[in-house]
Formats: sequence, C-alpha cells, structure tokens
Amino acid sequence: MKLFKRQEDRSTQLVLGLGNHEAHYKNNRHNIGFMIVDHLAARREMAITKKQSRSLLVTMTFQDKKVILAKPRTYMNQSGRAAQAILSYYKLVPNRMMVIFDDLDLPLGVIRIRPSGGTGGHRGMRSIQNTLKTQDYPRMRVGIGRPPGRMDPAAYVLQDFSKDELEIVEQCIERAVDCLIVFLEQGIEDAMNSCNQAVQAT
Repeated sequence: MKLFKRQEDRSTQLVLGLGNHEAHYKNNRHNIGFMIVDHLAARREMAITKKQSRSLLVTMTFQDKKVILAKPRTYMNQSGRAAQAILSYYKLVPNRMMVIFDDLDLPLGVIRIRPSGGTGGHRGMRSIQNTLKTQDYPRMRVGIGRPPGRMDPAAYVLQDFSKDELEIVEQCIERAVDCLIVFLEQGIEDAMNSCNQAVQAT
C-alpha cells in the first residue's frame, strides 16, 4: 500500500484500544479496549491525554522499545481514520500495530491474541481493515459475551457492564495488561502461548 512504502520505523509499537471517546460511553462494554490501554498507562503512572492524529496518545518505553498507547477520537465506526493517521505520522506499517477490541462471540473475560484475522463483524475493526486495506496486524479480542434473549447487539455493547460482571471485568483488564506486557517485551508467540485462555472470577 503506497501510504506505507517509505522508510519504516521498526523500533516503535502502536497499541490501539478501540472505543467511543465521549464521557457517557466510558464504562460501556464497547469501550473495553479504552479501559485496557488506560490501565496499562496507569501502571506506569501515566495518562493518555495528548491530542494528535485523531486520537489521544501517550508514549512510553518497554525494553528500549518506543510504545505508543492510543485511543481514537473518531467514534468506533471510523476507527480506521485514527489508525491510518497514527501509522502515517510515525511511519509505521500496520503490523506494528496491536488493536484491542470487544468481542461478542467470546465469553466474558476470555482473551484471544492473534497475528491477523478478519473483523468478526466488529465495526471498528471493519473500519480499520477497509481503511488500511489489510488484516495483517496483531489484535487482542476481549470477550464481553452475547446479549441476553433477543436484545439487539448494538444496544448491548453500548450498555455499561453490570454489577455482576464487574469482578470478572476487573480481572480481565489486569490480565489483558499483563498479556500486553508479554507481547511488548517477548513478542506475539509468547503472548499467545501464555494469554489465550479464559479469565475466571475468584
């Protein structure tokens, strides 16, 4: 793709959490990607606040690797615009980007890391794939479970997690951050081997 046919930066990693940026979406199931990158930043006593490239960003280092944590400010269904803007600004190819997003088809608390794949019907992932014209970039799918009964999935993902779900969600976020650190420090194979399993409430 012409956008990325220039000198590539292979020392920088982008971690892109997906969600909707307005405050009333903060605790929605659809915003689990935002929650995870925020928690990773908080572990380093940092916050994702810099406005750039249609996103909020923060930059940190892991074992001499520059890592950009980002939350798009484009709304979920236009996440590709933010991904493209960040990749272009930092001269990164798509496979230097890890995308974190909610998945209706995984049980609550289950984490799956893959080096590539389809959109699974997720609007944010569809936007990224359509914009970048590739599906070859790492992703972390985070299970939020199916809606009850005949509830519209679009309405379900825009609801906050229930009180009964919060313990599993909190554990899931902690484990997802642990998995990201494995990914950043040891690579995707180690991250998949150690992290592709369910998170259970204790």
